Formats: sequence, structure tokens, C-alpha cells
Amino acid sequence: MITEQIKKLLNEALNPEQIEIIDNSAAHAGHAGARSGGGHYHVTIVADAFEGKSLVQRHQLIYKALGDMMKQQIHALGINAITPTEYSKEL
Repeated sequence: MITEQIKKLLNEALNPEQIEIIDNSAAHAGHAGARSGGGHYHVTIVADAFEGKSLVQRHQLIYKALGDMMKQQIHALGINAITPTEYSKEL
């Protein structure tokens, strides 16, 4: 399952405290990306690796971790990448 692959890659690369992946692909059935096999996902990830990094740098870390999945299996990816400190403030 693609969500499990995403989780595995992000866990290996970023050692997050928390990770949640939502598969929104069914809501995009018929969309051009869906027809070519790419799914729509949203990831919320809490990791120390994001400390001191800009939003763009955080997203780059995630894209790097997912590598080739971004070329075919993932058509769209929503990202909420936060540090443990930022997460505790949201509670």
C-alpha cells in the first residue's frame, strides 16, 4: 500500500515523533493525475529534523525522502511539517 511506503520512507529519513498520512485519492477520481496512477495524499509529520528550517526546506526534506515516489505514485502531496515544539503549542 502506498501510504505504508510513504510512512516507511519518512520514518527512515526523518525519524519523526508522529506521522499521519491521509489518502485523498478517491476524492480525485477522474482527475488527470489519478488517471496516470498518481494518488493524492496529505501528510502531517512532527520531527526534530525540521528545527531551524524554513517551510521550503522542510518540504524539500520530505520530497527527498520520498524520491521516485513523487514522480509516479504520488500526484499531489499536502504537507504539514512541524517541530515537536510547534506541535505542543498547537495542542
